[in-house]
Order: sequence, then C-alpha cells, then structure tokens
Amino acid sequence: MSTVIPVSGDGFQPYGVVIGRGLLPDLGRRIASLAKHRTVIVTDETVAALHGPAVLAALEAAGVRARLLAVPPGEASKSFTELERVIDRLLAFGLDRRDLIVALGGGVVGDLAGLAAALFMRGIDFVQVPTTLLAQVDSSVGGKTAIDTPRGKNLVGAFHQPRLVVADIDLLGTLPPRQLRSGWAEVLKHGLICDAAFFDWLADEGAVGADGDPAALTRAVVRSVEIKSAIVGEDEKEAGRRALLNLGHTFGHALEAELGFDETKITHGEAVALGCAMAFRFSVAAGLCDGGVADRVAQVIAAAGLPARLADVGVFSADALVDRMAGDKKAEGGRLTLILVRAVGDAFVDKAVDRVVLADFLKTEGAS
Repeated sequence: MSTVIPVSGDGFQPYGVVIGRGLLPDLGRRIASLAKHRTVIVTDETVAALHGPAVLAALEAAGVRARLLAVPPGEASKSFTELERVIDRLLAFGLDRRDLIVALGGGVVGDLAGLAAALFMRGIDFVQVPTTLLAQVDSSVGGKTAIDTPRGKNLVGAFHQPRLVVADIDLLGTLPPRQLRSGWAEVLKHGLICDAAFFDWLADEGAVGADGDPAALTRAVVRSVEIKSAIVGEDEKEAGRRALLNLGHTFGHALEAELGFDETKITHGEAVALGCAMAFRFSVAAGLCDGGVADRVAQVIAAAGLPARLADVGVFSADALVDRMAGDKKAEGGRLTLILVRAVGDAFVDKAVDRVVLADFLKTEGAS
C-alpha cells in the first residue's frame, strides 16, 4: 500500500512522490521507463553497505543496468572536491544525456547527486530514493540541489527537479536514533509554518514517530510532503511563499557554520529545531507572538530529544552569528531576512531585520 503525492508547477515537469512501506524491491519497475540506457546510483559508503545490494538486485530484476558510485558519508561530501569527483566518474562511465542518476541516501547525497545531474551535459534526469527522514520529508522534494563552501551552507547550487521520488518508510528502521530525531525537526517545522492541527498531532499521539513508530512516521511523511508539494508548486524558485520552508534555517545554518559543519556537534536537523525555537522567541521579543506559544514550541522540540536552547549546543559570539546570517543566501541588499511567526501555523517573511536588534536578541539567548 502506497500513497502518491503529485508535485507540479509552471516551471517544471510534474512528478510523483511515492510513500509507503516495502517499496525498495519494486524500485526497478518504477524507474524502468526513465532508465533508457545506463543508470548510476550515487550513494554514500554507509548506505551502499546497507541498501546497495538490494537496490542493484531490484534494478537488475527489471532489466535496468546500474552501477554504484559511493562517496564518503557526512556533510563534508557536499563540496567542490566531491562534486568534481562525482562528475568525473560519470564521464568515465560514459554517461550521456539519455542516462539516469539515482540518488540513494540522505540529504547530503540528494543534494550532491542532484547538483551533479543538473550540471552533467547541462542536465540529465535523476530519481530521489531518500533513506533518512529528513530527506523524505524535505530535501528530496522540490528540486533544490547544492554544495557548501567554507563561507556557508548551500551557497552553490541549482534548481533541478527529480523525475520521481520513492520514499520507503522501512528504510528509516536502519537510522540511528539521533538521525531519526533530526528528521523529526523538519516534520515539526512543517506544522509550525502552516498547519497548527498537524503540529498538535505531532505534539500528542504522533510524537511516537520521533521514536520510530512506522504508522506515525508514514502519516508524518505524507502530510509533510503534501505541505511541501503545495508550496513548491506555487513557488518553485523561492521568490515568495517557498521561503517559509526556511523557518529556523537562517539561525540553524549560522550555528552549523560556526561549528564547522561538524555533525558530532550539531546535525542539520538539530540546528533547524533550535533555529525554530529561536525564531519563535525572536518573534515574541518583536511583539509578534505570545510568549506562551514560544514556550510550548520549545517544550515540544525538547520532548522530541532536540535542542531548544543555545546553551544546549555550545558557546557562541553574537556578532559572529550575525555575520554568518548576513551572508546567508536569503539576505538581500545587506538586509537580514528571517522567517518569523505570529502563532503556530502562521509564519511570514521579514526581509528587514535590524542587525543590532538581532545581536541583542542573541545575547539574551546566551551568546556573548
């Protein structure tokens, strides 16, 4: 039993996001019509060991010729060096514009493989097979692909929509608890930006999804993808409403950069969770949101095993964090952009956040 959520918009070819359990064995049949010649599965070394043989077998059973290309696991693979290596291997394999890339992995693999697909021969088709919760509910849908630079996260990239996304809930069973909770942060974010009833469910009976309950995870993934699909279809390239999906990300990306993108110190999902809590508290400080709402959001985040306070992850300089945020790709004309809130489910974009006010707020959060 699976659910197919369509993703469509004016600027790209429609595709489907297939969500369900036990989908991997049928992957070859699903992509056979796209894999007209050669197929390369871009993955990381950890996922290759866990799922590579099963994926290769599924594709072979459907008559799809494929080979694996594995990169080191972790955020460090979202780099110019690794992007160049992937593209060089694709050229060595003899791929051309008729061929297909399958991104098998989490957000790092999806971003890297998607950007390689966007650049290779000026663009070839690719399919997302996300193996983490974060990738299933967020990064695999919507066509954002990118690598990091020492100056910030996701600063070099392209919009390149997949032809298909296959999200097998059973693959989440191999995730370490910390990685599952990191993905849960993006699920919570979807409720926070535009669906208060969904957030209430996540805070109550749906909370078991953060501990791996398959039924709760399935419902959480389906609703998250429905929300993201609607937003992407309306605004593919983040000219308007899609920016709401960045709730918590400007704070979070600054924290990640200050910690050197070291996932032992903070994962992307943890940074987003903390960023969401900070965005609600900043909104309270700005007189936009009730303090009790921000307290409840922080409590739900903490109950899911995610950081809700700056002191939970380290010691920071307010000025250094503001500098990072000023260099974020959402900043315009030197002005700081934040996604702020009036309530749970009511987020909006503020493109004129004052640097001094932000620095003062970060000091109240515990930054020096």
